[in-house]
Amino acid sequence: QLQLVESGGGLVQPGGSLRLSCAASGFTLNYYAIGWFRQAPGKEREGVSCINSRGSTNYADSVKGRFTISRDNAKNTVVLQMNSLKPEDTGVYYCAAQLWYQAVCVTEGHRYAYWGQGIQVTVSS
Repeated sequence: QLQLVESGGGLVQPGGSLRLSCAASGFTLNYYAIGWFRQAPGKEREGVSCINSRGSTNYADSVKGRFTISRDNAKNTVVLQMNSLKPEDTGVYYCAAQLWYQAVCVTEGHRYAYWGQGIQVTVSS
C-alpha cells in the first residue's frame, strides 16, 4: 500500500526554522514528483513547493528564498527546510506524490494522486 507520512512539524517563533520530512512506504519515490502543500484555517489549500525525479524544483513566490526542497532517494524521503518562518506560514502541511516524467514539476494539488495525512506547523510568538 502506497503511503506518505509527514514529520517535523510543530510550534516555532517567527524567524525560526523547521524541517519537514515526507517518508514514503510501499513504493519508491525515484520516479515521482513530490509536492508540498499547506492549508491555513479558513483558506484554500495552496502549493508550496515541488521537486521532480531529476531534482528540478519549483517554489511559490511567498516562500522563495526561505524554503528549500530536497530529496534523498536512498532514504525514500523528501525534505522541506523552512527558514525565516512567518506567522502566515502557519497551517497544515501535506506532502503528495505523483508519477512524473516532465522536466518541470507543478504545485497544483489536483495533479497529485497520493497524499499524506498532514502535519501542523504553527508560527507564533
